[in-house]
Amino acid sequence: MRLADPELEYHQKLYSGAAQRLFAQRAVRSFRAHLAGRILRQTGAGPQSRVLSLGCGIADTELLLAPHVQEVVGLDISPNAIQQATSDAQKLGLRNTTFLEGAVEQVAGQQFDVVLAIFFLHHLLEDDFQAVPRQVRALLRPGGVFYSLDPSCRRLSGKVGAILVPHLLKKYQSPQERQLDPTATAEAFRSAGFDAAESMYDFLSTPVAGLFPRWRAGYQIARQLDEALIRIPLLRDWGSNFEVLARRRD
Repeated sequence: MRLADPELEYHQKLYSGAAQRLFAQRAVRSFRAHLAGRILRQTGAGPQSRVLSLGCGIADTELLLAPHVQEVVGLDISPNAIQQATSDAQKLGLRNTTFLEGAVEQVAGQQFDVVLAIFFLHHLLEDDFQAVPRQVRALLRPGGVFYSLDPSCRRLSGKVGAILVPHLLKKYQSPQERQLDPTATAEAFRSAGFDAAESMYDFLSTPVAGLFPRWRAGYQIARQLDEALIRIPLLRDWGSNFEVLARRRD
C-alpha cells in the first residue's frame, strides 16, 4: 500500500500549515465531530477496541475517537502530518495514541478491532487499492470492522463544482486522486472475505465545510438536509461521499 512521490510531495506541502489552518475552522471541526460520532456508532468501537487509521493525516478525527477507545494507531506517509498528530495528542494529554510514518508494514503482525480509511482509498493507484482488502483482513481480528469514507464518482456536487468553480476543486485535489465507485469498492471487500455494504454519507455538508470552513451554522443546516436526502432512493446515488462498512468473516 504505497503512494507515488508526487502524492507525498503534495501532502507534505499540505501539512506544512494549510491543512492545520483549514481543519481548525468551525465548520470543519463540526464535520469531524459528526464523523467521529458516526464511526463509533457504525463500527461499535468502544473502551476495549484497538483502532488503526490508514492515511490518518494530522489525525483530527482520530484524536476525537481516542478518548472512547482503548488505543488508536495512525499511519501516514507524510512526516509533517505525523509530527503534527503526535504533537496534538501530547497537548491533549492522550496516552493511548501512536502515529507512525509509513504504510501497513509498520504494523505487520498486529491485530485491531477496527480499521479506518478516511478519505484515503481514493488516493491509491488501482493496483494498490486492489491489495487493500486482503491487507486489512490480515490486520483485523475475526469479526473486526473496516470503515471507509471516500468521494463518489457519481457525485452531483462534483459535476456542478467542475462547471462553477473548477480552479477551487483542483486546489483541493492531489495528483493521483480519483473518485471511486461505491458498489465496486464494497464488492472488493466482499471478495476478500468481508460482509460489506456501501451507503451515502452526504450531499451538501462536507462540500459546505470545505468551501465555507468558518460557517458552522451553514454546515449544521446542510447536515440536517443530508439526513433527509440520503434516505430518498432516487437521489441516493448522486451523493458526494460514500461509506463502506465491512465486517471480517471468521
